[in-house]
Amino acid sequence: MFTHLRRAVLVSVVLFVLFGLAYPYAVTGISQVFFKHQADGSLTADGSTLIGQNWTGPTWFQGRPSATLDANGKPQPYNPMASGASNLGPRSKAEEQAVASNVAALQKEGIAPTNDLVTASGSGLDPDISPADAYAQVDAVANARDLPADRVRRLVASHIHGAELGFLGSEYVDVLELNEALSALR
Repeated sequence: MFTHLRRAVLVSVVLFVLFGLAYPYAVTGISQVFFKHQADGSLTADGSTLIGQNWTGPTWFQGRPSATLDANGKPQPYNPMASGASNLGPRSKAEEQAVASNVAALQKEGIAPTNDLVTASGSGLDPDISPADAYAQVDAVANARDLPADRVRRLVASHIHGAELGFLGSEYVDVLELNEALSALR
C-alpha cells in the first residue's frame, strides 16, 4: 500500500513541477519574447488597443460595431466579458435592421458606409479597421474638427500597420491609437 501511495505522491509532485511550474513559466517567457504587446495587456490612458471602444460622433474615427450583449441579452457595446459573434446570418431580419441602423448613423455623420463599418466582427470586440474604412471617414472627421482633410489623411497613413509577421492577414488601423493621435493634433 505504501508503494502505491509513494508512487502517487511522486507522480503528483513531478506533474506539479512540470505542468504547474515549468510549463507556465515557459509559456510566459515565450509570450514575453514574441508577443510582448499582447502579453502585457496593451493598456493606454483611453483603453486597450486589443479591444474596440465605443467612439461616438463625427469628431472621432469609428470602429466596427460591437455585437456583445449583457447577461439579459441587451446590447452592451465592447463588453470584453461577453466576447462573441451575434450568430445572425445574412438573411436575419435582426441583422438587416442592425445594418440599416448603422448605415443611417454613419450617413448622418457624413461618413460613407463600408461593409466593415456596418457589420460586427466575429468577436464583437475588434479594435481594428481596414485603411479603406479609415480613409472613408477622413472628410467627416476633418470637417467636424475643422482640420485640413489632407492633414487627417496623412495621420491615417502614418497609423497603418502591416500584416502580422509580414504575411498573416492584411493591413489594418487600430482605432484607439488613431483617435489618440487625432486628439493630440490640437
